[in-house]
Amino acid sequence: MVEKVIIPMVLSPTVGLLGGYLLMIITLWILRNANPHRVDRGFRIGQIFSATSLALGHGLQDAQKSMGIIVLALVTAGYQQNYVVPIWVVLLCATALAAGTYSGGWRIMRTLGRRIFPLRPVHGFVAEMTASAVLYLTAFVIAAPISTTQVMTASVMGVGSTRRLSAVRWGVAREIGMAWVLTLPAAATIAARAYPLSMLLAPG
Repeated sequence: MVEKVIIPMVLSPTVGLLGGYLLMIITLWILRNANPHRVDRGFRIGQIFSATSLALGHGLQDAQKSMGIIVLALVTAGYQQNYVVPIWVVLLCATALAAGTYSGGWRIMRTLGRRIFPLRPVHGFVAEMTASAVLYLTAFVIAAPISTTQVMTASVMGVGSTRRLSAVRWGVAREIGMAWVLTLPAAATIAARAYPLSMLLAPG
């Protein structure tokens, strides 16, 4: 539990923050003599690929958590004997993730793109590629569940810090951090209260 869940959940935003900062420093150094308008135009196109990469990482992490919970419920209830994920579960989770992002994701996007730090295309590209790398590493190499939003937010803070520390709105970052800290105990409390109720409603 600690090694597979808690430690990766805590370390992944830190890696995103430092990775975004370092990759942005390298990118700015490489492009130090480039035309700003061409840079913006090029990275605006590049964001098509970086955003696609991040979307795939989002599915590798957040969608697979939901798939695992559904399959565990199916096995526990006796509807299947193994832990193979049925195709309908994959499609259901993919649809739910897309619908949730479409309906409620705009507020998060505005926070990431404007409230924490006003992103230019180069910042967005670097932050997305950094977050994607962290998501792929934890999904394929470590096999640890982490939060896409936490990693992406930390990456945005990292790229924003390269301009100057005061360029990042740390008050907004603090609010987000408090939400992260409260998520685990809040979820644990609700689960603890829901479990006895589920036992009462269970047949037999």
